[in-house]
Amino acid sequence: MKKIVSLILLLAAAAVPQFAEASVDTARSACVINAATGDIVFEKNAEEQLPMASTTKIMTAYTALKNSELNDVVTVSMNAQQQEGSGMYIAAGEQFYMEDLLYGLMLNSGNDAAVAIAEHISGDAGKFVDLMNQTAWEMGAGNTMFCNPNGLPNPSHYTTAKDLAKITMNAMKLPEFRKIVSSRSRTVWQAPKQTAAGTEVPQKAYELYNHNKLLGTYDGAVGVKTGYTEAAGRCLVSAAERDGMTFIAVTLNDNDDWNTHVQLLDAAFAEHHPAKLASKGEVIKEFMLDGKKYTFSADRDCVIPLKDNAKNRINASIHITPELPVPVNRGEKVGYVEYSSGGNVYASVDIVSDSDITGVGKYRLKNSFYEIWKNVWDFFLV
Repeated sequence: MKKIVSLILLLAAAAVPQFAEASVDTARSACVINAATGDIVFEKNAEEQLPMASTTKIMTAYTALKNSELNDVVTVSMNAQQQEGSGMYIAAGEQFYMEDLLYGLMLNSGNDAAVAIAEHISGDAGKFVDLMNQTAWEMGAGNTMFCNPNGLPNPSHYTTAKDLAKITMNAMKLPEFRKIVSSRSRTVWQAPKQTAAGTEVPQKAYELYNHNKLLGTYDGAVGVKTGYTEAAGRCLVSAAERDGMTFIAVTLNDNDDWNTHVQLLDAAFAEHHPAKLASKGEVIKEFMLDGKKYTFSADRDCVIPLKDNAKNRINASIHITPELPVPVNRGEKVGYVEYSSGGNVYASVDIVSDSDITGVGKYRLKNSFYEIWKNVWDFFLV
């Protein structure tokens, strides 16, 4: 069942700092997006196709997480071992859990880990690259072409700052990806091997360190990936979160990328404030069943950044199963709310039952939307 509730948020206009062109003088291309909505808040040559070096590995990791299990055991090939450039420095015949190779991929920028991952999932790196391209195009990154999973130079290997921001936005929605790219260091081990007698053989440890200097130095930094080749120059994708707001910044070919990203992210936070769409435990639906009152609530907080001087129309689209199968357990999902504007879905929040509902069969619910109107109308002040 679907109902649409529309409202207009009138946010007071305020004098806010603007993005300064001087902050991106050193970047060939740049883009900053609102990670909740996908809206572009700053761009410079954002649709110019350019090489992106090891920021390629954002797509590699996303594709791997979508097509494998973290506890998959991956055997390293000689081809993976022989990859040039930055590495995890793994050897042919060694075995690792997929999760540990993903840390080696994103922290150490392991070109060898990228190929080991690709070969495990698709049989060879070329087929995995086809999967990367298909996945990128399906998410709307149509000006991107991958020729390898690690970002080594190739004239036909390119992206745009806008596409790379979009790819990163999708990747950051995966909790495991977010956990990996926000980690400053990690110790991983080869997968354990057992002797014929059933005892485990001690394995070699690998110490991994994230190349992203913003982690631990920039307030709210949560990722994402560095990259450099002579052809691509210095490339950087960063993400930062404050007060529930997350912004993603991308620069391609920028020899002062650390300072550029600090200025871009600072400007993004200065021009937005957190708008709360839902609060965890906030009642969305209440009803009587067999003489007893029940409630359904939002299962999490939901905050998006909005500009202080903007008018925004947010639609709350409520989806609750009209015929409720019982029994229902406390905390069980019974529907969801989508928040959107202009056809773009900004966020989705699950609706869960606040208590156990016993009985047999199905009950038809008469839906009242007074509660969701109240909740949405009040969201714009956190």
